[in-house]
Order: sequence, then C-alpha cells, then structure tokens
Amino acid sequence: MLKAQGIHKRYQQLQVLKGVDMEIRQGEIVSIVGSSGAGKSTLLHILGTLDTADSGQVWLEGTEISRMRGKKLAEFRNRHIGFVFQFHHLLPEFTAIENVCIPGWIAGTNKKALKDRALELMDLLNLSDRTDHKPSELSGGEQQRVAVARALINAPRIVMADEPTGNLDSANARELHGLFMDLRDKMGQTFLIVTHNEHLAELSDRVLHMKDGLIV
Repeated sequence: MLKAQGIHKRYQQLQVLKGVDMEIRQGEIVSIVGSSGAGKSTLLHILGTLDTADSGQVWLEGTEISRMRGKKLAEFRNRHIGFVFQFHHLLPEFTAIENVCIPGWIAGTNKKALKDRALELMDLLNLSDRTDHKPSELSGGEQQRVAVARALINAPRIVMADEPTGNLDSANARELHGLFMDLRDKMGQTFLIVTHNEHLAELSDRVLHMKDGLIV
C-alpha cells in the first residue's frame, strides 16, 4: 500500500539517501532501525510528504504522492497519513479532546461526527477521563496517547512514527508498544516506525535496517 522507489536526498555536500526502495503492506507494523545519521528520519519525512526527495517516487495506494504539491498535497497528507513524533507537539491552550480533533477540523469533518470519533478513540486509548485536561495536566504517557489519537482521527491509511518512545520512560514505552499492536489487530492500522528502541522493533512484523543511506 506504500511503495518507494529510488529515493535520493542530499543536503549540500552530504548524500543522506542513496536510492532507497521499500514497500509496506496494509496492516503491517514496520520498523526502521539504524545508527544516527543513517537517514531513517529523512526517509520517513519524505515518505510522509513532510520533505521532498531529490529524485525517486513514492506511492500510497496507487497515488503518486511524490508528484503532489501545495494545497492538494496538504489535503492528501491530512486525510491519509497520521504522524506521531518523539515530542508530542500538543497545543498547550487546547484540551486533550480539542488537540485530537485538530486534523478533523482542518479536513472540514462534521463537528458532531468528529467529536464522537474523538471520544471513541480516547476511550480506546484509556483517555476517556482526560478529555478536558490541558496537556500540562497530563503525564508524558498520556500526552503521547493523545498524540496517537490525533494521528488516528481522520482514519489515515498509515501512521508514521518518528522515535515515538524516545521521550517516554520504560513503562510508558512498553504501554505504547502494546497500543500499536492492539491498533493493528483491532483496526488493521498500518504503522511505519523509526526507532532506536530494540524492543519496539522486535515486536514489529518486519524490521528494515538502514546504513549509510540505504536499506541493507
């Protein structure tokens, strides 16, 4: 459902990606591992359309997203790709449920349907008693689960996570690992995860190893 072919990326004199090919099937959890500087996050950002490749193609369910630009690209990204980052990027002035709803507001989803889905997701993620709390009133693990709910609110085809447990203690990291597995099993959700966490990688359906800008 996600396919990349011949992805190259250079920053000035540094060749970060050197012709990456990869493919992910619907309902898979795939982790990308490798040392710092191997190109993992750069690849994830290109696959998620947050950055552009110098050359190469990316398709999501048959749509060549690497050719899209501007408003059309932003709309496609918002509707079809969810993101979870190491730092939660929650808006401090909004409540948990408002943060979850933001991508749906951008997409123009019916407000009642959006709130109902947000409540459903927050219940699934054991956040039903935290809907009206601001991020400052939530633990690190709770903030990351709010970020996961936000990533899921538009029912994306794939969720891309960049070091999602990097800012969590071991207990909350284990909880997030289990959450990803449950979402795969219950919702058929597809995940692409960049991680240094060996335990999270081991729980994935497949592990891709990156070295010197290539999958090896």
